[in-house]
Amino acid sequence: RLDFSCALFTPAGDLVVNAPHIPVHLGAMAETVRRTIADNPTIAPGDVFVTNDPYRGGSHLPDITVVTPVHDASGQLLFFTASRAHHSEIGGVTPGSMPPGSHNLAEEGVLIRNFKLLDGGTPRWTELEALLAGGLYPSRAVDAILGDIAAQVAANQRGARDLARLVE
Repeated sequence: RLDFSCALFTPAGDLVVNAPHIPVHLGAMAETVRRTIADNPTIAPGDVFVTNDPYRGGSHLPDITVVTPVHDASGQLLFFTASRAHHSEIGGVTPGSMPPGSHNLAEEGVLIRNFKLLDGGTPRWTELEALLAGGLYPSRAVDAILGDIAAQVAANQRGARDLARLVE
């Protein structure tokens, strides 16, 4: 769908550079990174965070952001890579996750407030799958979401590797 954006951030969550993608994604992504930092006082190498929370810099629930810290060989935090992508189905009262008559956030789909997908490199895909498949109005396309998030994780990790080479 080409409805995605990628960017690099400082350890404090300030924008360094972004690809020329979707302005609505990029305008609030720094707030998402800053909230991820605030919500996770300990961020270790190998961690990866996932959120779509509109109260933490997100736009709407189908836009899922993946935030990846970039550490040097000594473990010092240098950057964050982040990607935000519109997912076709995150649950809610209607397929497509954008019901015009919703009265609360749950009717729009599954809220991913602050989820640590990789904890020091240890994957938590089963827990994310349960989150997406649970709740009042679960996703109808859990496997597709997991695949797309895996692609976002891979994009972030590629950015992290490229940054590490640049710093070296």
